[in-house]
Amino acid sequence: MQKLTAIIIDDMELARTSLKADLADYCSHVEVIGEAEGVLSGAKLLKQNVPDILFLDIEMEDGNGFDLLDIVPNNLDSVIFVTARQDYALKAFQYSALDYLLKPVNPELLVKAVEKLTQKKQSAKSQLDLLRGSIATDSKLEKIALHTSEKIEIAEIKNIVRLESLTNYTYFYFADGSKLLITRTLKEFDKMLHDSGFERVHQSHLINMAYVKAYVKTEGGYISMKDGSMVPVSIRKKSFVMSLLG
Repeated sequence: MQKLTAIIIDDMELARTSLKADLADYCSHVEVIGEAEGVLSGAKLLKQNVPDILFLDIEMEDGNGFDLLDIVPNNLDSVIFVTARQDYALKAFQYSALDYLLKPVNPELLVKAVEKLTQKKQSAKSQLDLLRGSIATDSKLEKIALHTSEKIEIAEIKNIVRLESLTNYTYFYFADGSKLLITRTLKEFDKMLHDSGFERVHQSHLINMAYVKAYVKTEGGYISMKDGSMVPVSIRKKSFVMSLLG
């Protein structure tokens, strides 16, 4: 199993000790390379070390976990909140949290949370392999690796009708009527799919032009797709969309 590094930031020494013991018992492939007791000490530690996983408490004596995330390096992208408070869960996921665990930590949920990171890394590798294959054959990208919270699915790009943003997540809608919620932003897919016939017609919408049925000028302007969906067009994109459709 792939080795992972971790840092624990919590103002309670007992909580840090307990989490380290749980990791040693249930996630032996995770090595704790550092710990801190607050925002300032945590920020200093993270400037020197970038772990695979950050286990982060929310309420601490010199601030909260969100304050810390606002000042640490941007390459810290796998945070598991470990807290006694339930009411910060929504805000935690707005910060793209990998998971949100309540104290005392349930070992089974801890294992599942760590597994999410492994899946995330596998998804990134799968996507990179597909991109490399596309470049090597000098052809358009034909498949894409989509990482949900439960699995990695390889989808054929020709079967994707449209994408819709949901904060830090993206919904994929397919020609067979199915859909997937993917744990990446629409902006990332916009860059990836642009050369495969997809256009960003709205801040929250990316569409496969092959599935466009009509552009309706009334009601503010929207695109009617072949699957029956209606996609809004932003004001600044209207002239561009009309030029594409001739």
